[in-house]
Amino acid sequence: MNRFSLTLLAGVAVLSVVSGAQAADLLVNSPAPNYGGGYSSPAGGWDGAYIGGFLGYGWGTVLDDDGGFLLDDDKLAADGFLVGATLGANFTVAPGFVLGAAGDVAWSNMSGYEPAPTDLDVDVNWTGSLRGRAGFDGGMFMPYLTAGVAVAGVTANEAGNESGQMHFGWTAGGGVEVAATENLSVDLQYRYSDYGSATYELVTDTDLSLTTHALTAGVNFKF
Repeated sequence: MNRFSLTLLAGVAVLSVVSGAQAADLLVNSPAPNYGGGYSSPAGGWDGAYIGGFLGYGWGTVLDDDGGFLLDDDKLAADGFLVGATLGANFTVAPGFVLGAAGDVAWSNMSGYEPAPTDLDVDVNWTGSLRGRAGFDGGMFMPYLTAGVAVAGVTANEAGNESGQMHFGWTAGGGVEVAATENLSVDLQYRYSDYGSATYELVTDTDLSLTTHALTAGVNFKF
């Protein structure tokens, strides 16, 4: 074998080694493919302000605080749908730990009715809350707990005597938020609310209190 052949073989061997090393480097450093096609939120991806909307269903109890003077068994069941809007913000305060604040207001058609002889109709017209949130940053999902103050606008009508009042109380619950894109997430939530008592000017002045449960599903947009 002549010198030219030896040189050619050596060159081919060197090129093969270099090409193999480069290919291995590309395989190691290339990002893993996302076969699921979904969005994977990075750690800290929940930070920032957001606005959203939600739909839900609520059910609860109107209590006669005067000891059954108005209602049989001292209580009246109420239920209906909720449609509302949310405004809030999140902040990562430690690795994996997110704190935030949120406010919401919702239109409600929750209502309850007790026929004669009471003839009492109670309508929950709207609800609102201002809450704190504490969540765990799980990447594309964030389970959280929430609690704060709550308010509701309620109308009671007894045999044609109508009275409207605002109730003030507290609310607490939890949920999970799931990232769909970099700026869009789906929020599933449950809350229990105790709106306290208010005095209604009906046939006679009557104290009514309100407690509710609510399940909601919403979409939040981070900006």
